[in-house]
Amino acid sequence: MKDIIWKLLRQHISKGQLIGFSIANLIGLTIVLLAVQFYRDVRPVFNDEESFISKDYLIITRAVTGAGAMMGNNGEFSNDDISDLEQQPWCRQVGRFLNSDFAIDAQLGVGSGQAMHTQFFFEAIPDEFIDIDPNAWGFSLDKPEVPVVISRDYLSLYNFGFAATQGMPRISEGQAEMLPLQFTLSGNGKRKVMPGRIVGFSNRLNTVIVPEEFLEWANGYFGTGAVQLPQRLIVEVSSPGDVKIEQYMDEHHYEVAGDKMSSSKANYFLTIISGIVIAVGVIISLLSFFVLMLSIYLLLQKNTQKLQDLLLLGYSPDQVSRHYILLVVVINAAVLVLAIVLMLLGRLTYMDMIRAFGIGGAGIWVSILVGLLIMGAITAGNIIAIRRKVDSLWIHEK
Repeated sequence: MKDIIWKLLRQHISKGQLIGFSIANLIGLTIVLLAVQFYRDVRPVFNDEESFISKDYLIITRAVTGAGAMMGNNGEFSNDDISDLEQQPWCRQVGRFLNSDFAIDAQLGVGSGQAMHTQFFFEAIPDEFIDIDPNAWGFSLDKPEVPVVISRDYLSLYNFGFAATQGMPRISEGQAEMLPLQFTLSGNGKRKVMPGRIVGFSNRLNTVIVPEEFLEWANGYFGTGAVQLPQRLIVEVSSPGDVKIEQYMDEHHYEVAGDKMSSSKANYFLTIISGIVIAVGVIISLLSFFVLMLSIYLLLQKNTQKLQDLLLLGYSPDQVSRHYILLVVVINAAVLVLAIVLMLLGRLTYMDMIRAFGIGGAGIWVSILVGLLIMGAITAGNIIAIRRKVDSLWIHEK
């Protein structure tokens, strides 16, 4: 049986068509895999994600002008401003910065009995914007320790400014998190000393963040009780690089803190370009799929009479179609392996440039999984088409 079916298959097989399919599919799959891998490798260059803020966000303020400052405009956001922001299609949620409304003195021990005193301030944002271990974040009067997240710029100013000129030791981030920290809170005729602890550092938030529940309690206890309108907002967005966001900010004279918009634009365009390249690769793979299907159908059509004879002799559709299916599986498997090899070779050409940014690159397993899914789908489509064609001949003969 094996020899008979194989001889029938070889009589009308078109090597040129199969080679054309293989080359087209190889090109398309390699483009897809290389685009996916390149996107995953270079994305960290554009993303500066904070370890404690896990989602895409923007921090916005009102633009400060000379005339506005002279007229006493504090740049506050009204409830209407916030409501308008929340209604934008690219906005997921808006959080308000809460400011401390009392005097704060901070004392940080830096070793050898030395301590640094400074006037301080606190800000808070809603906890849903914070991604920190609950055991390290939060506040309770039963254990009144204040966890804080501070800007890395503050640590740099100390190490390369204050410490360098005052003969004090430089400290790393890990050491800073272990140093004794103490806050003296005063206001409203009250005074309280509370321990603190640094639990994280931020590149983008040029401030000192404490738990919102702590600051609400402290403002009520030490503060004036005046109603505060936020001067800064943290906005979670669906796509930070969307041009509609920049247009909205310009129209309302809002400013985005740091270089988030610039890096987000680069990431946004990277996503678009990668998507286009992947789409081109998928289209090429789909076209090659139809080329193979056309070849198989022509092959089956040419062998229709002989296959019908085999079915009349008692061979099952599984036995008749098995060699066609095996041919497709072998070709697709070879294409997948070669595409992965070409993807790895292409990756070697750009990895040196990526490493220059201090990025080691992402793993390759996601790209390989994408290749397996694509070739699995193409192979499944081929097998289903072959089985349907052979089954139709078998039903016709019955």
